[in-house]
Amino acid sequence: MQKSLRPAPGASSQTLFVHVRPGAPTKGILRLGDRRFPCALGRSGVTHAKREGDGATPAGRYAIVDIRYRADRIRRPATRLPLRPSRPLDGWCDAVGDRNYNRPVRMPYPKSAETMWRADPLYDVVVILDWNLSRRSQGRGSAIFFHLARPGFLPTEGCVAVRLADMRHILRRLKPGAAIEVR
Repeated sequence: MQKSLRPAPGASSQTLFVHVRPGAPTKGILRLGDRRFPCALGRSGVTHAKREGDGATPAGRYAIVDIRYRADRIRRPATRLPLRPSRPLDGWCDAVGDRNYNRPVRMPYPKSAETMWRADPLYDVVVILDWNLSRRSQGRGSAIFFHLARPGFLPTEGCVAVRLADMRHILRRLKPGAAIEVR
């Protein structure tokens, strides 16, 4: 069973809660305290049995591990969480069976890997979540992030996505120990 990191004691107010919108399995509402933000979810909705390539957003609670941003496109987000600029050769391995499965890699990578330096703005801010990361299991899904949404909140491949203005608001309020919980 997938286990995830828990936020630091006393950090419960630092949890982002994601709920599926009734009748719209690929869209959700993200809540931080008393604020609510629309979000996009995976093309297959939310699942408790995540598998590589299924297009579903995994249900559960996941620590926020790291944040990356495109310094060539946007100004540095204000946050107290770990943050670093993305680089053109950043990638993320999604090749089941590879020793670097669900790990950052340098592009070009000899096996299947997602580029983190995208032509579109989805990863202009990307929050790395502890889904299948600290306790990795081959085939349980890779590259599950919290990132920027497409116009119209089109479905993701399994991530949670919000507008840039909402991401900036959220990141300003989070502290170390923050987590996201998908219900």
